[in-house]
Amino acid sequence: MKFPENTKEISQLSPDFLGFIFYKKSPRYLEETIHEIVPNIKKVGVFVNASLEEIREKSKQYVLDYIQLHGDETPEFCAAVESSTSAKVIKAFALDSSFDFSILEPYQNSCSYFLFDTKGQHFGGNGIAFDWKILKKYTLSKNYFLSGGISLETVEKLIDFLKSDYSEKCFAIDLNSQFEDSPGLKNSSKLKEFMQLLKQKL
Repeated sequence: MKFPENTKEISQLSPDFLGFIFYKKSPRYLEETIHEIVPNIKKVGVFVNASLEEIREKSKQYVLDYIQLHGDETPEFCAAVESSTSAKVIKAFALDSSFDFSILEPYQNSCSYFLFDTKGQHFGGNGIAFDWKILKKYTLSKNYFLSGGISLETVEKLIDFLKSDYSEKCFAIDLNSQFEDSPGLKNSSKLKEFMQLLKQKL
């Protein structure tokens, strides 16, 4: 989310989370204040290779519930963020068909969740999905957010995935670029339709 009025509009759909980008190179970078939202919607701050000081500052300023680390952060850095803020850490990883899941093992005790996105040109918001079948190789106990190119066109595939045994640890679905009219400006009609379809078919 980027624009206060759009944030207000989308919050009326009662999503579990709303994300706010604190990475200056992103077209979705948050430059305004966050519109007051109801407490049951959790605020996620997204950072890319930011300093611990900056993350602490933004976490306190915006009262973030979750901090998503989308860069090259180490397990030690993730643990430092989680221990020095009141937020839970989501560590993002970019996946492709050759992803080595053993990379995740050192992070097991230093974050609350993983996020699996598609490996692409940018740190996020690439608008393409990876082959979710590779998550059959995921054997760790930590729950994860599924991200990357999820859209109205992929609802059927997503439902098939969510009904599979290997989606057991999928905790949340991250929707972004495929539901935008422009970077950071979400289309409430498309999001509402997606949410309704998911509820109907699961």
